Amino acid sequence: MAIVAKVCVRPLLRRVLDRTTGVEEVVPIPCGSTLESVCPSCAHKARVLRMHQCAEGWHLGSEPERDSEIDHDQHEDADADDQGKDSDSDRRVRSTRRRPDVVDLPRVPADDRTIGRTFCSRDGQQYRPSMFLTLTLPSYGPITDGVPSQPDSYNYWRAAMDALLFPKLVDRFWQNLRRCAGYKVQYFAAIEPQQRLAPHLHAAIRGAIPRHRLRQVIKATYVQVWWPPCDRPVYMHRTPVWDGSGYIDADTGKALPTWEEAVDALVDDSEAKPAHVMRFGTQADIRGIIAPSEEADRAIRYLTKYLTKAIAEPIVDSTAAARDAHIDRLHDQLRWLPCSERCANWLRYGVQPQNPTPGMRAGHCPSKAHDREHLGVGGRRVLVSRHWSGKTLAEHKADRATVVRETLHAAGIVPPEVERLSADVTAPDGLPRYVWTDTRPGSPGEYRKIIFAAIQQRRAWQQQYDAAKAATDPVENHSASDHGGTDAGPAP
Repeated sequence: MAIVAKVCVRPLLRRVLDRTTGVEEVVPIPCGSTLESVCPSCAHKARVLRMHQCAEGWHLGSEPERDSEIDHDQHEDADADDQGKDSDSDRRVRSTRRRPDVVDLPRVPADDRTIGRTFCSRDGQQYRPSMFLTLTLPSYGPITDGVPSQPDSYNYWRAAMDALLFPKLVDRFWQNLRRCAGYKVQYFAAIEPQQRLAPHLHAAIRGAIPRHRLRQVIKATYVQVWWPPCDRPVYMHRTPVWDGSGYIDADTGKALPTWEEAVDALVDDSEAKPAHVMRFGTQADIRGIIAPSEEADRAIRYLTKYLTKAIAEPIVDSTAAARDAHIDRLHDQLRWLPCSERCANWLRYGVQPQNPTPGMRAGHCPSKAHDREHLGVGGRRVLVSRHWSGKTLAEHKADRATVVRETLHAAGIVPPEVERLSADVTAPDGLPRYVWTDTRPGSPGEYRKIIFAAIQQRRAWQQQYDAAKAATDPVENHSASDHGGTDAGPAP
C-alpha cells in the first residue's frame, strides 16, 4: 500500500513536542534512499526530481543565472575544470606531451556562452537543437547474454581498473570537449551499468556540436595514471604491520616505501610506464534532440532509467549462476585493487598509501567502490555541470512544491503549512516551539499504524491536488512539470 501511494516504506521516526500546546506526536521522516531495492517510493521521488532537473536545463533559450550557490547534491563535477586534475604524483612524473598513439585535439575559439546556437530553417522557423550522447568502455573479452563466454581469458583486471578510474576519464572528456566545442558546454549525465557490468555514460548536452568533432574528442580523450605497479601482489599471505610511524614488513622489520618514495622511483626510472591507460570504447551513440518533443521526453526517461538500481542488479534476465560468477570474479579484482593514492590496498603491493594511518588493511578499504553492490562505481551516479539550470537540486524541489501550493490556493484549498513542525519556528519565549527527539516504535504494530497514517495523509493530499487541477487552469511554470513522473502531491 505504501509503495502504491508513493509513501516511504522504511521511515525514520522522530517524536515532536509542541511546547506551545503541549501536544506530542510521532512523525515519520522519509529515508531518502535512491535505490528501488531499498525504498521504491523514495527512489521514485528522487528519479522524478532528476528528470525534472534534466528537462529544465537541456534546451534553455537564455543564459541561466551563474551566481547561484551550488550544493553537492546537484553539482558533482565542479564544472569539470576544477575536477579531473592530475594528482601530485601524476604531475611529478607525467610528461606534458600527448601520447603518440592518440589523435590531437582540435582547438576552436570559445564564446562566453552556455546555450547552443539558434538555427533557422528554410521556412523561417527557428530552433535550438541539443544532443544526447552515450559513451562506453572498450571490450575485455567476448560477451554472451551479459556474461563472458570465455571467463578464463576475460580481462577482469583491466575491467576493474577502468571501472575504478571511469570518473577520471569522464572529467577529462568534458575538459577536452569544452576546449573544442567553441562554448562552455553544459551537461546532465548519468553513470549506469551495461549488461556486462561495465559502467557507461548517458549525457544530455545543451547545444549542438558537429558529430565529426565530437567523435574526434572521444577518440582523443584518455587518462594515464602514474601509480606504482599494482598488477602483482607482494603481500598475499602476510600483512605489513604499523610500527608507530609507518608500515613495516613483519618478518624483516624493514619499512615499506612511502608513497612519495615510490613516486620518486618512477621519476628516476627512464623506462617507467603509467600503471594504467584507459580510453573510451569505439561505440558511441550521438543523437540530435529538439524540444519540446516526445523524443526529448523519451531520452530523459531513458537517461534516468537505471538511477534507482545498484550497479550489480540485473538489467535483463540471464543465467543467475553465470551472472553471479561474473560478479564474483569482477568483485575479487575490485576488492584488492587500489581506488586512489590513499587506498589501504597499496599495502598489498608493498607500498604505503599516501598519509597512512594505523589499522589499515588490504582488502578493507572503506570506499564503496570496492563493494560488490557498486562494482567500482563509488562516486555519484548523476553528474550535472555548474550552469545547467542555474538552480540547486533543493531549489528544483522547492519549485515543484511551490507550483502545487499555488494550484491549491487557486482552487481555494488551504495547503499544509510550509513551516509545519519546523525547528526554526520559535515560541513566544524566543526558544524553538517544536522539540525533536529520537524514538523507536513500541511494537511492529505501532510502526505499521504510523505508516498507514502516512498513506492516508498522502491520499488526502493527492485527492486535494487532483481536485484543484480539475477546478483551475494549469499553473504556467515549466519548473514544476512532471516529466514522466506521478509525484505531484503537495509536499508537507
